[in-house]
Amino acid sequence: MSSINFDWRLDKLNEECGVFGVYDNDGYDCARLTYYGLYALQHRGQESCGIAVNDDGTIIYHKDMGLIPEVFNDVILEHLKGQIAVGHVRYSTTGRSQRENAQPLVTKYVKGTLTVAHNGNLVNASKIRSELERAGAIFQTTNDSEVIAYLIARERVKCSSVEEAIKNIMSELKGSYALVVMSPRKLIGVRDPWGIRPLSIGKLNNSYILASETCAFDAINAEFIRDVEPGEIVVIDKDGMRSIKDNCSGTSNICIFEYIYFARPDSVIEGASVYEARKEAGRLLAKEHPVDADLVIGVPDSGLSAAIGYAEASGIPYGEGLIKNRYIGRTFIQPTQSQREIGVKIKLSVLKSSVAGKRIVMIDDSIVRGTTSRRIVHMLKDAGAKEVHLRVSSPPFKWPCYFGTDIPSKKQLVACSHTVEEIRDLIGADSLGYLSIESLSKIAVGAKCGFCDGCFTGKYPMNVPEDADKMVFEGRTHHERQL
Repeated sequence: MSSINFDWRLDKLNEECGVFGVYDNDGYDCARLTYYGLYALQHRGQESCGIAVNDDGTIIYHKDMGLIPEVFNDVILEHLKGQIAVGHVRYSTTGRSQRENAQPLVTKYVKGTLTVAHNGNLVNASKIRSELERAGAIFQTTNDSEVIAYLIARERVKCSSVEEAIKNIMSELKGSYALVVMSPRKLIGVRDPWGIRPLSIGKLNNSYILASETCAFDAINAEFIRDVEPGEIVVIDKDGMRSIKDNCSGTSNICIFEYIYFARPDSVIEGASVYEARKEAGRLLAKEHPVDADLVIGVPDSGLSAAIGYAEASGIPYGEGLIKNRYIGRTFIQPTQSQREIGVKIKLSVLKSSVAGKRIVMIDDSIVRGTTSRRIVHMLKDAGAKEVHLRVSSPPFKWPCYFGTDIPSKKQLVACSHTVEEIRDLIGADSLGYLSIESLSKIAVGAKCGFCDGCFTGKYPMNVPEDADKMVFEGRTHHERQL
């Protein structure tokens, strides 16, 4: 076998961030509610996390690198007392994970305090930051969330409320964002006018909840009310909830990869079940790329639901073939090739008794560079699989993503330089089939929105600046993008 330059995290699409907020009207422990909500959203970001609470205008917060149970304990949570809370779990680009960039971002300015939790990516963040720095602004972090906070604070001085300030600056923000903002007396949810990133509203008795996914509501027994509309500003205070829709476009283009990979299967996004969307992708994949085989398996975790759908549509039995070690984080990367290969086997192992002597259909959610798929195919064949037929529940990646998905520049996407047959040969599979663009648009049954599928089609819901590649990708060494 030839040497494989393998890096698990670099070859798989990485999670974006998760945001959560509570406005308490019932005497709840806001910090603990946020803790449980973030636990449910942990899949969206595993590098850092934080919680900030508002105790009658005084902001107390704690954030650090690591997972929720690593960063928080009972002693810390006991000190986080307040009536409003904001939480965040973060994924950052490789090598740019720093404590100073952990969120929520808490800032003080002339009108008091402002706390921001952000999920998304601004394509013009570097440009705005440079203009602000030339005007004398000083930044403490390298993420674009601080750019947003600075713009809000600057505009707030000129207008009568935080929500008005947010409304006024939205035209300056180009890209995707789902924000949870906490002022001394309000909890505010904001979604970009294209609706690329999800944000939902829930209620627990008389208290309001904001969260990236509905699975967070389930974790705390809250009731899902509705999604925040694209461009909408939701304001929650002592008088209840109201919305500002001046920037609403009436259209939604949520990232299609929320259904394919990002979101938890038990979440419902824009009216469509994530689990059912993945199963439907598998069913359509079986119709487009049938094969004679003995067993259908999925690559954990996001490939499992699609594998079930493929099995149902094809009549081929579904079973477990790959076992994921859930106690190894995404940063399990070793310096040498031999250590990397051992690391992969620790992260993912083959159930030999299940695959030996069988023709296997392996379902995965995506192929980025191809090295992960190649390694898994070789592991299956080493375990005795007679054939391995790879089926992918998304189309080939041919374009970068500028809005928060960690899809690299085109030169790093294997589908940009290889045909499907060449990719099959590179991976070592007996056959390879991708979901078509036409079928992709059909997977989210019941969704009340359109989709951003720019990473597959090159057609984005907004105009992308000509120098976006430079700003978003080459600029990471100085201005890190906040996912």
